[in-house]
Amino acid sequence: MNPKVGMIMGSDSDYPYVEGGIKLLKKFEIPFLVEVSSAHRTPERTVELVKSFEESGIKVIIAAAGGAAHLPGVIAAHTLLPVLGVPITSSISGIDSLYSIVQMPGGIPVAAFSIGNSGGINSVLFAMEILALEDNSIREKLVEFRKDQGEKVLEKSIRLQKKIENE
Repeated sequence: MNPKVGMIMGSDSDYPYVEGGIKLLKKFEIPFLVEVSSAHRTPERTVELVKSFEESGIKVIIAAAGGAAHLPGVIAAHTLLPVLGVPITSSISGIDSLYSIVQMPGGIPVAAFSIGNSGGINSVLFAMEILALEDNSIREKLVEFRKDQGEKVLEKSIRLQKKIENE
């Protein structure tokens, strides 16, 4: 099956922050590609990857980067595919990465997600929402995922109530 989501990390050290999202892609059987490429150290490779993603039929690109975090913006400048930016924790908490991604100039949009692990997960869920616009099977998986999340919250509430009663 052709990949639907392309993910580019600025470094392999970014993997722990997107690992949860990758696990979701596997769980929901969404075909994807993952690559490492730097906006600064391998700019030509980055542009080539974006073009190859387009040619392969990928519908959305997730770009995870830390520090200067130019990767999502560079990718967005070279494609009309939606680009979802995940800021990676850095020596100053990742706020520099977040600012780099969220402060794109008008005309080249990048969707920005939260710093770190939750950003990696939410970017994948958002990519799935985009794909679900044209794929009911993905939509159904998302509906079930949200239902499961709700049930887990209720279970936690019941456990907490029992704990309080027994104290």
